[in-house]
Amino acid sequence: MSFLKKIKQKLTGQSDSVTSKFKSGLTKTRNSVASKVNNLVKRYRKVDEEFFEELEDILIGADVGVTTVMDIVERLKDEARTRNIKDTEALREVIAEVLADMLTKSEEETSLKMNENGLTVYLFVGVNGVGKTTTIGKLANRFKNEGKKVLLAAGDTFRAGAIEQLEIWGERAGVDVIKHQEGSDPAAVVFDAVAAAKSRGVDILICDTAGRLQNKVNLMKELEKVKRVISRELPDAPHEVLLALDATTGQNALSQAKTFGEATDVTGIVLTKLDGTAKGGIVFAIRNELDLPVKLVTLGEGIDDIQPFDADAFVYGLFGDMLEDAGDSEAEEV
Repeated sequence: MSFLKKIKQKLTGQSDSVTSKFKSGLTKTRNSVASKVNNLVKRYRKVDEEFFEELEDILIGADVGVTTVMDIVERLKDEARTRNIKDTEALREVIAEVLADMLTKSEEETSLKMNENGLTVYLFVGVNGVGKTTTIGKLANRFKNEGKKVLLAAGDTFRAGAIEQLEIWGERAGVDVIKHQEGSDPAAVVFDAVAAAKSRGVDILICDTAGRLQNKVNLMKELEKVKRVISRELPDAPHEVLLALDATTGQNALSQAKTFGEATDVTGIVLTKLDGTAKGGIVFAIRNELDLPVKLVTLGEGIDDIQPFDADAFVYGLFGDMLEDAGDSEAEEV
């Protein structure tokens, strides 16, 4: 069975809206990557060094990252040798296959961890301006619609307007926000939020945090303190430390991930504004170079525009049209 058929089969049974959201949300990246790869395949008849050099340029241009691009191309060369692929047409599906394989090791890895026996706590980190607070509001709304009882903690007490912004999203989602005054100790806010979540029988507590990077030492100490407070009250928590990254910043998102990885034990990535960039290739660099799974993506500005990350839907959103073209070509030849 071809890779195209396998990926289609896996996506069958999923909501059509999920697949279509990934496809529409990845339009800019698809135009930047898949269409150029498709044109490259059409221009080159045989798989040779020049073909791979141009492929490298295309992937680097989509912010896949030099290190990751080199890894991808080496794997493609190995596959071409192993499968004795000489024709570029036959390499189309292999390109998508290698990229999909790179994105996820298991479905469990990309799923959000949940505490089945009580309160689940998610700690959100990330620099200012990446859409962290907005994403928290969207995620709270998603959980609320799934029938969960949700509470938010306004732990970003540093940025002017951050508390009010979270309150606005809390109102939209119909969930309460635990807050203190601006400038308060974030750990104290989170402590009160955990206590409130316990007393109210809340299912999920989502904690916002400050995102300043001007003084990394202070940020690290602050995040460590917040985590310590949560763990003291709930030994297995936080169940996820989610790093929000703005996809439109490309390679800069990778450097942010490295910084926050030093500050706290990040367990997964939330990639925001994926619909607004041609640099969606950063997903591959994050997965390959940082060994961190992308767990959630935002694909629009609406409150419902947040999706659990699905490697198959992502790759199909990028290369589906190209692979369909390949399938049509094979059918015509037959």
